[in-house]
Formats: sequence, C-alpha cells, structure tokens
Amino acid sequence: MFDESEEPHVLVCSEIRGGNRKFIGTRKLPGMVAWVATFPIDEKRPGGDLHMMSACDYDLISRVVLADVSGHGQDVDGATTALLKLMRANINVWDQSDFMRGLNDSFNRRGDGRYATAIALSFHRVTGRLAFSNAGHLPPLWYHAVENVWEWLEESDPIPRMAFGLPVGLISGTDYRQTIVAMNRSDLLLLYTDGVTDAEDETGKDLGREQLLEWVSGSPAGGAPLVGRHLLRKLMEFRGSVQRDDETLMVLQRD
Repeated sequence: MFDESEEPHVLVCSEIRGGNRKFIGTRKLPGMVAWVATFPIDEKRPGGDLHMMSACDYDLISRVVLADVSGHGQDVDGATTALLKLMRANINVWDQSDFMRGLNDSFNRRGDGRYATAIALSFHRVTGRLAFSNAGHLPPLWYHAVENVWEWLEESDPIPRMAFGLPVGLISGTDYRQTIVAMNRSDLLLLYTDGVTDAEDETGKDLGREQLLEWVSGSPAGGAPLVGRHLLRKLMEFRGSVQRDDETLMVLQRD
C-alpha cells in the first residue's frame, strides 16, 4: 500500500534533511527516531507542507520543524530556502525563541504576502528535554509510554494581553514563547498539518482533531513507524481517493 523501500536514514553531524516533496520514510536523529509521510496535493509539484530535520555538530541536539506554507508549487520554494538557511544558522542552538523570530522576520522580508503556521522542536539527547514553539500550528499529540496515555501537547499559558504565537509572516516583530517538557524513553509525538484534520469522507464530514486522537489512541505499540503507518492507513480509508490539501504526518519517538 505504501512505498517505503528506503532504509532509515541516519543524520550525521550538521546534516539537514527535509523538503516539500512527496516522501515516506524513517530518519534517525540524535536520541530520536522520526517517521514522516508527506503528500502534496499534486505529486508532480512541490507542496505547501514543509518539514526539516537537523543534527547538531556534537550529536546532542535534534531539531524538527513542520510548517504549512500558504500556496503550492514553485511559489513555496522561497520559503523552503529561507527555512534551510535558518536551520543551518541555528543547528547547534537548543533554544527555539530566536529561531522562530528569525523565521517570522524572513517571511516578512520577502514581502510577497506569504505566511505559514509552524511548529519547531529541539530535543536534547542526554537530558531528554524537549523545547518547542508554536506559530499558529495545530497542537501535537504526546504519548506517555509509562502511563500508556495520549494527550495534547499544549504551550504554557501566555502572558496576558501579549501577542504570541501568530503564524509567521503576518506581523513583523511577533514574539514566540518556548515551552520545555521532559520526554521519557519510548514517548511519542505526533505532528500533522491541517490537510489531515480537514480531510473529508464521502459524506463531506471532516476528520477533525478528536477523531485523530481516537485513531492514535488505538494504534498498535511498537514504535514510530508502526504508529505512523497505522494512521496513514486510517486516513486513506477515511478520505478514499479524494485529497483536498497537502497532507503530512510525522511521528517522533525518543530512542
């Protein structure tokens, strides 16, 4: 059903992988395994869903970014280049705040009206700490292996009356807060774009976040690729052959 013939790719020091083309496969980062499935609405052209992963120079920090950029095709390639430059500049930096501000500034400087929802995560292999910032993106789902429970990974409460977390490219100078959590071994994170939750069945019913939570809560144990393939099968059974937007599913697991 799925073409996933590529062997898991192990990111070496200072390597960056990702893009906005069709991809199904597994990547190994410092202390983390990542399974990714991304499908542009038109497989012959680049899509608006953009993902990047990097490994730092000293094999301690993994960064994962998932963005949903307005538009499709060649119009999105400039955003891909901008994100790649920021990944390179921040490859050894665990903190997310400057990275997200830089991403927002980069989109605003382009001046073409392009914007994106985005979520960026940094994982420290030794401490198990995960830092993340959310720019208007859908919240991830977090599996706690010890409790065998899935829940939404939400940001900490914002400072009252302050503008935080807007999609990048809307307002210059927008600030982005950072939340830090501790991931235990075998914990999982599910990231996705709205092409997944907005998918419709033959009656026109949206999939929605709660159905996604129900699916992942019933997924088989056994690691990121197994959970990812389970969700991809459920998604395709739900929507059939009709795809209305770019779709990306990403499952991360602390190794």
